[in-house]
Amino acid sequence: MTDVFQGYERQYCEISASLSRKCTAAASQEGEKLKQKASEIKSGIDGAEALIRKMDLEARNLQPSLRAGQLAKLREYKSDLNNLKGVLKRITAGNGQQGAREELLESGMADMLVVSADQRSRLLRTTERQNQTTDRIRDSHRTMLETEELGVSIMHDLHQQRQSLLHANDTLHDVDDNIGKSRKIMGAMVRRMDRNKWIIGLLIALLVLAILVVLYFKFVH
Repeated sequence: MTDVFQGYERQYCEISASLSRKCTAAASQEGEKLKQKASEIKSGIDGAEALIRKMDLEARNLQPSLRAGQLAKLREYKSDLNNLKGVLKRITAGNGQQGAREELLESGMADMLVVSADQRSRLLRTTERQNQTTDRIRDSHRTMLETEELGVSIMHDLHQQRQSLLHANDTLHDVDDNIGKSRKIMGAMVRRMDRNKWIIGLLIALLVLAILVVLYFKFVH
């Protein structure tokens, strides 16, 4: 939106500078040449007014933070255009070209043209500074978006790493549970083996005792 407004601004400043030169040239004309110049100036003023209306529409559709500055510039452009209208009116009014030129000089309209030119120059410098500021803001905004995208990417990576760590932690818990179960099974097996050893030892002892008893009765009788 600001690019469109700036485009209208450049067109207006070019038209305004051209009209100022034409007004200066028209002040030294008379007769048909004066009428022709006045017609050209009037057409240029109409075109400048159309541009101002377009700029006003664009400015009112801007964000509030940008709207106030653009509307302030619009007021200066309207004042500049009113000055040009006043110059044209004084040039074309009165009896004859000489009287119009004298009226122009005596009323200070020539100074008005200089002031208008100075005003345009100042507006152009202000516009350039604002354009530079806008470019810096855009660069900062682009950097902020890039930083935000990088932050989102980092957060996504960290989330994936967190999920991996949680999965690894769950896996370790499962391993610990399996190790605990294995220890219980091994303990049960060891206890069963110990019990079997005692049982086998007892059986062997009973068998030896039985053999001794048999031998005793055999040799005694």
